[in-house]
Formats: sequence, structure tokens, C-alpha cells
Amino acid sequence: MSIEDAMWSNSRTSRLSRRDLFSRLGDGAYGAALSYLLAGDLASSASLLAASAEQTVPGLDSKSPHFEPKAKAVIQLFMSGGPSQMDLFDPKPLLEKHAGEPPPPSALDSQQRLNRVAGSLMPTQFKFAKYGKAGIDVSELLPHLATRVDDMAVVRAMYTTHSNHEPAIFLMHTGRLLPGRPTLGAWVAYGLGSENQNLPAYVVLEDPTGLPRCGIQNWQSGWLPPVYQGTRLRSQGSPLPNLKPREEFPGPVLQVAKSLLGRMDMAHRERHPGEAELGARIHSYELAARMQLEATDVLDVSQESQTTREMYGLDDRLTASYGRRCLMARRLVERGVRIVQIYMNHDPWDHHFEIGKGLPETCGMTDRPVAALLQDLKQRGLLESTLVLWGGEFGRLPHSEIPKDAKRVGRDHNMHAFTVWLAGGGIKGGTVHGTTDELGYRGIENRVSVHDLHATVLNQLGLNARELIYKRNGRAERLTDEFPARVVKEILS
Repeated sequence: MSIEDAMWSNSRTSRLSRRDLFSRLGDGAYGAALSYLLAGDLASSASLLAASAEQTVPGLDSKSPHFEPKAKAVIQLFMSGGPSQMDLFDPKPLLEKHAGEPPPPSALDSQQRLNRVAGSLMPTQFKFAKYGKAGIDVSELLPHLATRVDDMAVVRAMYTTHSNHEPAIFLMHTGRLLPGRPTLGAWVAYGLGSENQNLPAYVVLEDPTGLPRCGIQNWQSGWLPPVYQGTRLRSQGSPLPNLKPREEFPGPVLQVAKSLLGRMDMAHRERHPGEAELGARIHSYELAARMQLEATDVLDVSQESQTTREMYGLDDRLTASYGRRCLMARRLVERGVRIVQIYMNHDPWDHHFEIGKGLPETCGMTDRPVAALLQDLKQRGLLESTLVLWGGEFGRLPHSEIPKDAKRVGRDHNMHAFTVWLAGGGIKGGTVHGTTDELGYRGIENRVSVHDLHATVLNQLGLNARELIYKRNGRAERLTDEFPARVVKEILS
């Protein structure tokens, strides 16, 4: 067709002017030139992308531990709010004998209780029984978890240094009472890198109903390079917002676009050397591109058998949400993610009031899924290489918080005694470590600090807490800082 024919082929309302004609001819010329340039890129893009696929994300390449590890991954089940140890894992029969009596003055003096009124000594409302080969005491509120005690080491004499939520949470996650420092997960990612370059080294599975107390500070990298902070993945819908484009383009076009974007990123980074956040942002985009297929697949629990989904409680409205996240955690560590943390909305274990109602509800949400996680990991041969850590930021006191209205009574915070448990990853199952006093106020034998717990987790991953350092302002920074920290060898196999 001639140019003249083209000009008159449409109706008169679409007639082209000379300016429109030459403008469109110019577009065509530019398009032809772009096609010529892209043709060269298309010819070489396959080999370029194949080479880049073999590369690891700078800073997240797999690193050698200090010594042979017992565990390759960690799943931390953080029970925000402070689970009541004398209602779950540390029964105190003497409280029954002294029920209704005022608490000892020495116990009140040890707590930061300036504006609160203490009630009377309060025994548990729940029955205990002994389980496993070692006869470990577990509350009736945890019937499923009770069947897994032979895999668990129960640490009863944990203690912390602050009785308020925020400082205690920061200490449990970062080793210090103040915000702004790297979390345990960030240190693990920094020390070991990632085994799967298509997934983050450090994953956070948050509660779809809301953030935990302290929000995203729970998984920040602090002054470590931003590439080590936790990646939040959603347990419902798309794992990440905007993970997939709105429009699907042909594969060759996407390849050229990624190649061009990568070159532009590298040029921009070279013009701004030393910008850690810029490098982390670029790495995040590169990781997101690789995650488009794998992240969606790994978090698709519909691929699991009906038996497995029922085991985790996905068929029960009460347990479905937490069960889905526990199942996702297993699928993530199965594919090389180093550390997965599961959080709950705000403080579900903070039972200042109506503990007789609130504690059974919270246990009901988590008991079946957590037991299923241990069972599933074990039957797949993953428990040996996966360290599971359960616990909150502190415990509860053995007396009621208010002196009257017994139906509404609950327990206040206790920083001197609480319980955590560990399983898998070289932990000696069927073990109880540490003892609290007869009423449950404080640990009296084999006490374990938060720094001891951190050193033990790192040890199982093959990392020495003293040698895992980051140079900052001329100072050797550590997760355990300069505080004394010992590995709790008594609970190791």
C-alpha cells in the first residue's frame, strides 16, 4: 500500500495531516531502530540471564559456620505477651495450700509495681499430668503438645531484666532493652547467608489480623546492612504485595526488560558507592523477581495432602490461621530458608484479667498446630536439622493481679521466672532444665538468661556468639554484646 493509499484508507474524520504523517513515520523509524537493538539483546539475553541465575545475592551467599552445626534452620514461635508458666509447664502445688494468702513482701519488692495493687496467691485452675518417658508435667490446656515432650527440652528457670513488654521484647529479639539493634534473625542471616537464592534467608510470617507489639521492629536489621532484615510474607493471598505484574508479557520481552533494568541498577549503584540501603533495595527487587515462581509455590499449602492439612488444624476455624503459618514454616525451611519467625497479633498471652477464659483460648489456637509442626518435621527427617524455639518475653506471677472478683483475676508480668522450650536441631528431648522456687517467683537452680538462650541458638547453627561480630564505629558488635553468655550444654544431645 502506498503512502497516499494509507492516508485515505480511513474515513475523512481520521484523515492525517502532513505533521501527523511524518510524526508517525518517525515513531516507526524509532521502533525499527529499537527492534534492531533489542534483537541483539534477545540473542544474548539467554546466556546473560543464565549466568546471573548462577550468581548469589551479595551478602546473602551461603557462608560457612564457625564449626560443624547441629541445625541448618530455626523456627521461632514467639508467644508475645508472656505465657503463664505455672499454668502450662511449671506446676506449683504449694500455691493450692496457700491460696488466698498475701504474697511474700520480698516478692513484691523484686517487681516494678509502683502503680499496681497485688492480689493474693493464686493456684492454677487447670490440671497437670506427666507425659513422655521422663514424666514431664504439662497442663491439660496443651493436650497435643504434651504428646511431643520427648522431643522437647523445657527450660523452666529463664529470666530477663525488665518487666515491661517493649523492653523485654527488644531484649529477647536483639539482646538489648532498647530498639534499633539487629534481631536474632538478622544475625543468623548475616552469619550464614541463604541456601536458596530464590527465597529470603530470614522470613517473618505475621498474623493476618494485625502486627505484634513493637511492629516491624521485631525483625529489623538495625545497623547491619538492610539486606539482612526479615521479609514479611503473608499467609493469605499473595505472599507479597505486587509480586506479579498486572499484565503478562512474552518471555523474551521480560528477559530484555530485566536485563536492561539490571544494567541501569548497576550504573546507578556505581554512581552512589557505599549506599547500603540502595544496594539492599536493588537486591530486594532482584530477589522479588526470582521469588515470583518459588515463593508462590512454597506457600501454597493446597499442595499438601488432606491428612497433613487436617493434622495442622486447617479444617478448624480456631486453629486454621496459626496452623497455616506453621505449615508454611515447614515448607520454607524444607527449601533452605535459614530462620522463620511466626508472630501473633499484639499480646495474646498477656492475661492480666480473666485468665481462666483467655488462656484456654490462646492455647486452643496454637496447641494443635505446634504439635503438628514437630510431628511433621520429625516424620520428614527435618527435625534433626531444624531448631524449634517456643516462648515469650517473660512469664507471669503466682499471685492474682487484683485482690477481689475472682472470676476476672489474672496474673501480672514476672521477669524473674518463665518457661521456654526448644526441640530438634541437636536438642536433648525429654529434658527439664532449671528449677524455680516453691511458689514460682524466681529461678533458683540452673538459671538461663536471654543471652544464654541466644548463645545456645547460635551454637546449634555452628556459630560462636563471641566470634559472630560486625565492625561498627571501631567496635566489635555482637548479638550478646559484652554480656556474659554461655551455651546451655545441659540441654544438648
